[in-house]
Amino acid sequence: MTYYIYHIPGKKIGVTCDLYNRVTEQQGYESHEYEILEETKDIEHASYLERTLQESYGYRVDEIPYNELKFNNKEMNINVTEQTTTFPCPINKLKGRLMDNIGMKWDTDHGKFSITKNTIDWIMRNVVTSKYNSERCYVYNKAFARYYDNNDAYMSHDKLGGNLEDAHMRTRTGALSSDRATVEKQLNTVKLTPHKDSQFDLIREWANDRGLYDGGDPKTQALKLVEEVGETCRAILKEDRAEAIDGIGDCVVVLTNLAELMDVSIEKCIEAAYDEIKDRKGKMANGTYVKDAK
Repeated sequence: MTYYIYHIPGKKIGVTCDLYNRVTEQQGYESHEYEILEETKDIEHASYLERTLQESYGYRVDEIPYNELKFNNKEMNINVTEQTTTFPCPINKLKGRLMDNIGMKWDTDHGKFSITKNTIDWIMRNVVTSKYNSERCYVYNKAFARYYDNNDAYMSHDKLGGNLEDAHMRTRTGALSSDRATVEKQLNTVKLTPHKDSQFDLIREWANDRGLYDGGDPKTQALKLVEEVGETCRAILKEDRAEAIDGIGDCVVVLTNLAELMDVSIEKCIEAAYDEIKDRKGKMANGTYVKDAK
């Protein structure tokens, strides 16, 4: 973890490992309104520098060193299995613990995860109390991985080629762009672009909550798809528009879950299908599109 000694001219000197949340979100200062005096991976050194610089600049010196603050002594000892990531606290205390551990990363069989502002939102929407210990809660790793796959979660954390703190740093050093106005516009875009679940996300959350991905089977889901397609065809033959719309939607739900049970997202399947047809040549015949023979 990297600790930044930041200076808000005429106001204060502080230290944080999350510039955006601490300085911009909590204190209301944009990146051009403060400067980075030093960065280090040593929390003891960061604590020493903060108080030394506060004194040398004539600011109030913090009574308690940064490394002795209560939140810095709360280690998040998570338990990772093939299926789940379990957090050592009840749900009503989880968000605070996650905020204290922004930047933390861990590996699972489904990929590498990290705690960011956006992933905290996802975790809090999907976390479940442990059946065996009400003081612990967990998320499913596979579902968390799908969030990364389908919502560009890495970009929400690494929008400009690194985490948001690094983006602020590169703004100051000029490594990100020589055009400061362009950089500020990019950073503002990061801050103002909210995450919104897609319909596919909502389907997956619904299915995950009901245990479909834990106990489901691709074969039975494929049979379910045949059933839904049949009902849709009957509705179309009867010219029942409302039933046809409902049937098409049901097919999409089943396809979404079938893809998930096959360890692929529906978005990836759609992307693969489009790549296959995008350059296809053909013509309409008897009410359908017929591709040219190769």
